[in-house]
Amino acid sequence: MLRLAAFAVTSALAAPAALAALAAAGPPLPPLSSLPVTRLLNGGQPDRLTIVVSGTGNPRADGEYLLECEPVGGNHPEAEQACARLGEFAKAGKDPFAADNRRQLCTMQDGGPATAHVTGTWQGHKVDTTFRRKNGCEISRWNDLEPVLPPARA
Repeated sequence: MLRLAAFAVTSALAAPAALAALAAAGPPLPPLSSLPVTRLLNGGQPDRLTIVVSGTGNPRADGEYLLECEPVGGNHPEAEQACARLGEFAKAGKDPFAADNRRQLCTMQDGGPATAHVTGTWQGHKVDTTFRRKNGCEISRWNDLEPVLPPARA
Protein backbone atom coordinates (compact mmCIF):
# COMPACT_ATOMS: atom_id res chain seq x y z
CA MET A 1 0.00 0.00 0.00
CA LEU A 2 2.87 2.32 0.85
CA ARG A 3 4.41 1.67 -2.59
CA LEU A 4 1.15 2.54 -4.31
CA ALA A 5 0.95 5.83 -2.42
CA ALA A 6 4.56 6.68 -3.30
CA PHE A 7 3.88 5.91 -6.98
CA ALA A 8 0.78 8.13 -6.98
CA VAL A 9 2.69 11.05 -5.44
CA THR A 10 5.61 10.64 -7.88
CA SER A 11 3.25 10.47 -10.87
CA ALA A 12 1.35 13.53 -9.72
CA LEU A 13 4.60 15.52 -9.44
CA ALA A 14 6.00 14.28 -12.78
CA ALA A 15 2.89 15.01 -14.88
CA PRO A 16 3.15 18.85 -14.80
CA ALA A 17 6.86 18.67 -15.67
CA ALA A 18 6.13 16.39 -18.64
CA LEU A 19 3.39 18.71 -19.90
CA ALA A 20 5.70 21.72 -19.58
CA ALA A 21 8.38 19.90 -21.61
CA LEU A 22 5.88 19.08 -24.35
CA ALA A 23 4.66 22.67 -24.51
CA ALA A 24 8.24 23.96 -24.78
CA ALA A 25 8.94 21.59 -27.71
CA GLY A 26 6.86 23.74 -30.05
CA PRO A 27 3.86 23.14 -32.26
CA PRO A 28 3.01 19.59 -33.36
CA LEU A 29 4.55 18.28 -36.56
CA PRO A 30 2.38 17.97 -39.66
CA PRO A 31 1.13 14.48 -40.50
CA LEU A 32 3.68 12.36 -42.35
CA SER A 33 1.29 11.94 -45.26
CA SER A 34 1.58 15.67 -46.02
CA LEU A 35 5.38 15.63 -46.37
CA PRO A 36 7.15 14.59 -49.60
CA VAL A 37 9.13 11.38 -49.16
CA THR A 38 12.39 12.86 -50.38
CA ARG A 39 12.10 15.70 -47.89
CA LEU A 40 11.94 13.14 -45.09
CA LEU A 41 14.96 11.27 -46.44
CA ASN A 42 17.00 14.43 -46.96
CA GLY A 43 16.40 15.76 -43.47
CA GLY A 44 14.11 18.44 -44.89
CA GLN A 45 16.43 19.46 -47.73
CA PRO A 46 15.31 19.33 -51.37
CA ASP A 47 17.13 17.22 -53.94
CA ARG A 48 19.72 19.55 -55.44
CA LEU A 49 21.92 18.59 -58.39
CA THR A 50 24.43 20.49 -60.49
CA ILE A 51 24.71 19.06 -64.00
CA VAL A 52 27.59 20.11 -66.27
CA VAL A 53 27.08 18.97 -69.86
CA SER A 54 29.55 19.28 -72.74
CA GLY A 55 30.24 17.85 -76.17
CA THR A 56 26.62 17.10 -77.11
CA GLY A 57 26.91 18.91 -80.44
CA ASN A 58 24.00 21.11 -79.40
CA PRO A 59 25.05 24.50 -77.97
CA ARG A 60 21.66 24.81 -76.24
CA ALA A 61 22.20 21.50 -74.40
CA ASP A 62 25.78 22.16 -73.29
CA GLY A 63 26.23 24.16 -70.11
CA GLU A 64 25.81 24.06 -66.35
CA TYR A 65 22.37 23.52 -64.87
CA LEU A 66 21.00 23.53 -61.36
CA LEU A 67 18.09 21.16 -60.70
CA GLU A 68 16.11 21.25 -57.47
CA CYS A 69 13.15 19.00 -56.71
CA GLU A 70 10.44 19.33 -54.06
CA PRO A 71 9.96 22.14 -54.70
CA VAL A 72 11.02 22.26 -58.35
CA GLY A 73 13.56 24.98 -59.03
CA GLY A 74 16.89 25.89 -60.57
CA ASN A 75 17.69 26.77 -64.15
CA HIS A 76 17.33 23.29 -65.68
CA PRO A 77 15.40 23.72 -68.96
CA GLU A 78 13.07 20.77 -68.22
CA ALA A 79 12.99 20.87 -64.43
CA GLU A 80 9.43 19.53 -63.98
CA GLN A 81 10.03 16.54 -66.26
CA ALA A 82 13.51 15.89 -64.81
CA CYS A 83 12.16 15.84 -61.24
CA ALA A 84 9.33 13.55 -62.34
CA ARG A 85 11.89 11.16 -63.86
CA LEU A 86 13.95 11.16 -60.66
CA GLY A 87 10.74 10.50 -58.75
CA GLU A 88 10.18 7.39 -60.88
CA PHE A 89 13.62 6.11 -59.90
CA ALA A 90 12.93 6.83 -56.23
CA LYS A 91 9.59 4.97 -56.29
CA ALA A 92 11.28 1.99 -57.96
CA GLY A 93 14.08 2.03 -55.37
CA LYS A 94 16.74 2.53 -58.06
CA ASP A 95 19.74 4.87 -57.92
CA PRO A 96 20.29 6.30 -61.42
CA PHE A 97 23.62 7.78 -60.33
CA ALA A 98 25.21 4.55 -59.08
CA ALA A 99 28.02 3.20 -61.22
CA ASP A 100 27.18 -0.08 -62.89
CA ASN A 101 29.77 -2.49 -61.51
CA ARG A 102 28.34 -5.59 -63.17
CA ARG A 103 30.52 -7.27 -65.71
CA GLN A 104 28.56 -7.06 -68.91
CA LEU A 105 29.04 -7.12 -72.62
CA CYS A 106 28.44 -3.76 -74.23
CA THR A 107 28.10 -2.96 -77.89
CA MET A 108 31.15 -1.16 -79.18
CA GLN A 109 29.31 1.79 -80.63
CA ASP A 110 30.45 5.34 -80.09
CA GLY A 111 27.74 7.74 -78.96
CA GLY A 112 29.94 10.77 -79.44
CA PRO A 113 32.02 12.95 -77.13
CA ALA A 114 29.17 14.10 -74.85
CA THR A 115 29.84 14.03 -71.12
CA ALA A 116 27.73 15.03 -68.14
CA HIS A 117 29.13 15.46 -64.62
CA VAL A 118 26.44 15.36 -61.92
CA THR A 119 27.11 16.45 -58.34
CA GLY A 120 24.93 17.28 -55.38
CA THR A 121 22.38 15.44 -53.25
CA TRP A 122 19.59 13.08 -54.26
CA GLN A 123 17.38 11.13 -51.84
CA GLY A 124 19.68 12.12 -48.99
CA HIS A 125 22.75 10.65 -50.72
CA LYS A 126 25.76 12.47 -52.09
CA VAL A 127 26.06 12.33 -55.89
CA ASP A 128 29.32 12.71 -57.82
CA THR A 129 29.27 10.79 -61.09
CA THR A 130 30.07 11.21 -64.76
CA PHE A 131 28.04 10.02 -67.74
CA ARG A 132 29.63 9.35 -71.14
CA ARG A 133 28.47 7.81 -74.39
CA LYS A 134 31.49 5.65 -75.26
CA ASN A 135 29.69 2.30 -75.68
CA GLY A 136 26.21 0.79 -75.75
CA CYS A 137 25.99 0.39 -71.96
CA GLU A 138 26.98 3.99 -71.28
CA ILE A 139 24.64 5.29 -73.99
CA SER A 140 21.81 3.33 -72.40
CA ARG A 141 22.68 4.70 -68.93
CA TRP A 142 22.58 8.27 -70.33
CA ASN A 143 19.33 7.75 -72.26
CA ASP A 144 17.68 6.22 -69.18
CA LEU A 145 18.27 9.46 -67.28
CA GLU A 146 16.75 11.78 -69.89
CA PRO A 147 15.40 14.47 -69.39
CA VAL A 148 17.69 15.01 -66.37
CA LEU A 149 20.46 14.79 -68.96
CA PRO A 150 19.76 16.38 -72.35
CA PRO A 151 19.35 14.23 -75.45
CA ALA A 152 22.75 13.76 -77.05
CA ARG A 153 22.82 11.88 -80.29
CA ALA A 154 25.94 11.22 -82.31
